[in-house]
Amino acid sequence: MNPAPGIWAVLPVKAFEGAKQRLAPLLSPAQRRALAEIMLGEVLAALAAARGLAGILVVTCDPRAAEMAARAGARVTDEGAREGHTGAVTAALRLLAREGRGGMLAVPGDIPAVTAAEIEAVLAAHRPAPAFTIAPARDDLGSNAVLCSPPDAVPLRFGDNSFFPHLDAARAAGIEPTIVRQVPGIATDIDSPADLAAFLRLPQAARTRAFAFLAAEGLSG
Repeated sequence: MNPAPGIWAVLPVKAFEGAKQRLAPLLSPAQRRALAEIMLGEVLAALAAARGLAGILVVTCDPRAAEMAARAGARVTDEGAREGHTGAVTAALRLLAREGRGGMLAVPGDIPAVTAAEIEAVLAAHRPAPAFTIAPARDDLGSNAVLCSPPDAVPLRFGDNSFFPHLDAARAAGIEPTIVRQVPGIATDIDSPADLAAFLRLPQAARTRAFAFLAAEGLSG
């Protein structure tokens, strides 16, 4: 039987140990690990609740992250998990392409304010294949949600300044990209103290907010 051709979410997850080094001025190593775990739980919950996804594929070599993913009903692979964000997503999209899946939605594990409605908004904006849809980070530099149909339609390379290069890559592949804004949860990743301050201005992600208030005094100091 051929696999269903729908869109799969791809979620690369780094090892929790040593996570979020840029938050070291505010949080201890144990707190940073706990924050990474809580954020992953929020993202998994949003993806699991979103309508229109055919499945979730988590790329990780962290046993705890794999356990959380399986509990959320996601597939887990460690292929490419040690090759950074770009390597993990590339390995996943190649896997999905081999399986004949219709598309891939790549999101990071540090956007805890993402909601199912925001995921659905990205899916709704996506055009028939071949197509490329992107939701940038709040600074218009990072690529916080990237949707490709087919999964390998556009070569991807993530980093601190990947948004405009991804637009160029889509156009070079003959695809006019669709840009989705007005999705603040997707746009707000948490890497730095400034990101954490921006996150705390959002109303959603109750578990992460409760934990992040531990750092509020440091943010105002």
